Amino acid sequence: RETFEGVDFVGLKTLPYIRNDARRVLNMLSYGVAGLQACNHPNPPDIIIGSSPHPVAALLGWCLGRRYKVPFLFEVRDLWPQTAVDMGSIGEDGVIARSLYCWERFMYQKADNIIVLLPEARNYIGSLGIPAEKIDWLPNGVDLERFDRCEPLPSDNEISRTISSLTDKFKVMYAGAHGPANGLEVVLGAAKRLLSNQDVHFILVGDGPDKHRLIDLVERESIRNVTFVNSVRKSLVPAVLREADLLVHSLKPLEVFQYGISPNKLFDYLASGKPIVMSANPTNDIMGESRAGITVKAGDEAALAEAIMHMRHMSTEERNALGRNGRKYVAKYHSMEVLGDRFCQILDR
Repeated sequence: RETFEGVDFVGLKTLPYIRNDARRVLNMLSYGVAGLQACNHPNPPDIIIGSSPHPVAALLGWCLGRRYKVPFLFEVRDLWPQTAVDMGSIGEDGVIARSLYCWERFMYQKADNIIVLLPEARNYIGSLGIPAEKIDWLPNGVDLERFDRCEPLPSDNEISRTISSLTDKFKVMYAGAHGPANGLEVVLGAAKRLLSNQDVHFILVGDGPDKHRLIDLVERESIRNVTFVNSVRKSLVPAVLREADLLVHSLKPLEVFQYGISPNKLFDYLASGKPIVMSANPTNDIMGESRAGITVKAGDEAALAEAIMHMRHMSTEERNALGRNGRKYVAKYHSMEVLGDRFCQILDR
């Protein structure tokens, strides 16, 4: 038990896991058991919040709501298991998917209130017979103070050395997870198309299950204008993004994105005040609303390469103007202060 910035935290001892196998299931179950044992405070809370996609965490929230006889709020961070089905991770008619669909419907029915991060997710949940008045949309956001008072980059770490070696280049940066949903193959495809433009260089910062495969692809295809850099701690992200000339964000063309997107990294991008090119097919047009950059069709590496070169040929002032637009947009709609106020209004109802 510890207190951090006035908030009490209780650490739970759970069974360890490395891969997405049976050990991860045991880890989730052990979390639920440990949570029930730890939550024995004599003074009941006023409300319980359970968050997905961890199914046991959300179920634990409902159980504790029943124990304390207080409202249970279900926060839906991902449409689970629909996201996994659309990505091909699990079969739609398999035992795992059917079990998770049952869990999903149960959680929606039992929750007193539901918060969704995706703007159109209420349509998906409503199609399951859940009343619209139970559902509120509250997207992800960003702590702007991290960007206003950002921690400087150490001079001797990997990202600093990489940036120092590319001072004469137009630096196109991706910072985030290297996973199946991110569709980073399109970024590497765009980089390959721009090999002849020797002043453009791509920097991919982060880690994830696809990273080794992406590195192999770069080596196999001799895509020499790409550098991979390991993850940095969160406090350094603002300083890392500040070193880019252009930020790139990509997502695979998955069916689940018809309900919109709310990626943390995109709001970090906007807060950094840098122009952005996004390769995705979401229903909510964040780039259009913010006027911070360009959106191209997901998976279209030629269109992405063209958009990058369009940005490259802009003047520095034009790119800075796009960055300022993004910063103003995220401050108005996605700052933690704005979202915190909205969250309090939901809790107070």
